Amino acid sequence: MDLKVMNGLLTPKSVAIIGASSTPGKIGHTVVKNLIESKYAGKIYPVNPKADDILGIKCYPTVTDIPGEVDAAIMTLPAKFVLESVKECGEKGVKGAIIITSGFSEVGEKALEEEIVKTAHSYGMRVLGPNIVGVLSNSDQFNGSFAPFLPLKGSGSLVSQSGALLIGIDASTYMRGVGFDKLISIGNMSDVSFADTIEWLDQDEKTKCISLYIEGFKQGRKVIEVSQKARKPIIGLKSGISAHGAAAAASHTGSLAGAAKIYDAAFKQAGIIWADDLNNLFDRTLALSLQPPMKGDNLLIITNGGGVGVLATDSAEKFGIPLKFAPDDVQTELKKHMPEFGSAKNPVDLTGMAGTEWYGDSVKFAIQHPWVDGLVVLYCETAMTDPLEIAKGIHNAVKESGVTDKPVTVSYVGGEKSEKAMKWLVENGIPAYSAPDLAINAIAALREYALNKENNQDDHLDFQGVDKQKALAVIEKARQDGRDALTEIEAKQVFEAYQLPVTHSRVAKSEDEAVKLAAEIGYPVVMKIVSPQILHKSDAGGVKVNIKDEAGVRTTYNTILQNAKAYKADANIHGILVQEMAPLGTEVILGSVNDATFGPTVMFGLGGIFVEVLKDVTFRVAPFSKKQALEMMAEIKGAPILRGVRGELPRDMDALADAICRYAHMVLDLADEVSESDANPVLVYENGKGLKVVDARIILKKK
Repeated sequence: MDLKVMNGLLTPKSVAIIGASSTPGKIGHTVVKNLIESKYAGKIYPVNPKADDILGIKCYPTVTDIPGEVDAAIMTLPAKFVLESVKECGEKGVKGAIIITSGFSEVGEKALEEEIVKTAHSYGMRVLGPNIVGVLSNSDQFNGSFAPFLPLKGSGSLVSQSGALLIGIDASTYMRGVGFDKLISIGNMSDVSFADTIEWLDQDEKTKCISLYIEGFKQGRKVIEVSQKARKPIIGLKSGISAHGAAAAASHTGSLAGAAKIYDAAFKQAGIIWADDLNNLFDRTLALSLQPPMKGDNLLIITNGGGVGVLATDSAEKFGIPLKFAPDDVQTELKKHMPEFGSAKNPVDLTGMAGTEWYGDSVKFAIQHPWVDGLVVLYCETAMTDPLEIAKGIHNAVKESGVTDKPVTVSYVGGEKSEKAMKWLVENGIPAYSAPDLAINAIAALREYALNKENNQDDHLDFQGVDKQKALAVIEKARQDGRDALTEIEAKQVFEAYQLPVTHSRVAKSEDEAVKLAAEIGYPVVMKIVSPQILHKSDAGGVKVNIKDEAGVRTTYNTILQNAKAYKADANIHGILVQEMAPLGTEVILGSVNDATFGPTVMFGLGGIFVEVLKDVTFRVAPFSKKQALEMMAEIKGAPILRGVRGELPRDMDALADAICRYAHMVLDLADEVSESDANPVLVYENGKGLKVVDARIILKKK
């Protein structure tokens, strides 16, 4: 990223409005008017060959006629004139084009949009948009948009794919009391993308928290990379997660993958915090822009009402921070600041008698105690207390404590006085909310941020002995045969090239050969149909297990052939697979899809025939660390089965984590060839005894 160019685009010292208009109501007029009303201190150059001045500012026929330097050009002229204007800007030395104009890829004019970007890049320019509202920056007093005014001042910055939503957010900052320093509309993302804005805002001194409204990433893997490196918290609100194009996919993984699950995985790896809805985006932005991350799980709640304390307790469990009773020494000290009928356990109920002194002393002690990692303070408005004085007591206690690395959130339940007190708290750096669950959710965001950063510090494993050329040779043979799916034996050969432990398997092309192979492998054996046209072998009656002798092999060989022909008469049958029968173990599944946004993405869950019924799966974008693999295992509802239940010994979690990482390396390494894949089931044995891949499926990209 060229920082100088991006600065010129997003915080320009001089700006040309190409398509500026003398007619009120037109966007070209509104942009000039907004720049003046926002008290922009830079040079404003309206460009319109038919006007001498607009709103008292001298006009120029073209951008090349402007006498001084121009950092950014805001374009509001019709789409058909934009390309020529970009060329003129390039000749002028403009750093970036903010193209408000619509009528490009969003209406099918993708070629024109691409030509504009190509031309801009030839001059070293960057393009924001097209089809955007513009850029707003409080710290630069720059309203380079057709939004009505600069947002309420704050220390967060928001990047929005939707222009209309950005305008709505701009106005609602004043109603909600949550401010932003910058609002950036990115529209079609023809050039400048989410990844670019994240990287730039992470360098911006005025931005403490980066918020995103996302309809879809164009550079999903780059977003993960830049977010992992970011020093500032990032919050994402993703729309359009209810449906996904993988519904008709051929593999188990493809049918189970969905936008919500894959974005959730990508967010975790990137360290991006989820926002559930627009309200939640505001609430979490407020907390993350004002407070430090919560580095441990010990949350303490201080309240003057039992009811709100119980509601907060329920919310803490819901949002992943279950409360623990405070240690004895904490309880002993806190009891000094409440009547005998109060409770110091957690929540700490100071009772309705609590005034400014009790609140202040309790908060100051609690935040200084090493056991406490984060603090939520609740207040129900009473006739005996002044909400603003309570707020000042809380703020002074935090300030006097000298503690700056533990978060505090507050909730007030009350009337107009409470509203004013909460506004005062926010203005003085402490996020405050109108309900206890909102304060808990906010501090949960601070905990999520800390956890995500911790989990992304491990390096990816460096695998030795991988034979990529062997895997590619297997794939090439299938392509030469005109196939876009590997047989099971071929898929296992690819797995073996990446040192994934597969069951010993060989293909028989006759009944006698099947008998010979079974004797060499050793009874009992498993027999399966081998056909590129029959991927789901069980559905075709093409799998038989626990075959114990020669007679069984002969009978099974013919039965499987008959079943396969009845299932799909025109299937090309390569033979019958004879395979060692692996000992029973816990069945899990590994799978992958080559996601359109993030590329190779790995699934893990309970395996066997139940995977599509229970849908107990989780995802990660390849590659990832062993720590992430272990976290995947912990996320599924069936995790206790892997840890050992009802007398069962724990499974070999270390071997499984290693296999998941190897599998991720494989699908990333073969991303240009493989569309989807499954290892199902994978049998996991007792700790120290490893695992076996029993069945494998690989579907190739169509070329």
